[in-house]
Amino acid sequence: MNFDKFLKSISTIKNISLPAEVSHLKMVPPFRRELLRQQKNAIKNAKKAGVLALFYPDKDYKTTVVLILRKTYNGVHSAQVGFPGGKLENQDKSLQDAAVRETFEEIGVPLKDIKVVKKLTQVYIPPSNFYVQPFIGISQNTPKFVKQDDEVETIIEVELQHFLDETQLVTKTVSTSYSIDVEVPAFKLNNHIVWGATAMMLSEIKDMLKQML
Repeated sequence: MNFDKFLKSISTIKNISLPAEVSHLKMVPPFRRELLRQQKNAIKNAKKAGVLALFYPDKDYKTTVVLILRKTYNGVHSAQVGFPGGKLENQDKSLQDAAVRETFEEIGVPLKDIKVVKKLTQVYIPPSNFYVQPFIGISQNTPKFVKQDDEVETIIEVELQHFLDETQLVTKTVSTSYSIDVEVPAFKLNNHIVWGATAMMLSEIKDMLKQML
């Protein structure tokens, strides 16, 4: 989709109600409800983070959204695909500030180029005990990405039409942080499998965009 057309459509997003759990449930891993039950006390003291779904024109002026493949490390989100973003730090005035700051730090998009247009539904991540606040943002400039080498393995640029394509919804067997293999609903984007919390956020974004476009 041409980015000018996308900009005209996205201008109405503030008037659209969040689909929230209706969207999230489409991509919920089968073990999530049990994890939430087990961690109901931990949730009360969950850490906070902000992430950003950034849409922008690629070099051909097609609407694109950016994801990142995280580095392999000794942690629960090792080698997983997600949005740029991170935990709330002392210097952040809000979770939105954290999401925008981390987007600059992780993939090099200048703060001045990012406009946040919608706050989405928070998602709790049991393995790391984080409540994550996602946002939709736009950059009217084509970013010159610079990845943070110690955290980001690959920057993944996904064309909007590819993201909205229903054939990219799949079921995959994945290894979880609980040492079990399980079948989960997922997106297959640029040959990367995206599941769990990020897939839940993407599902809400997709459902909102399909109302607008």
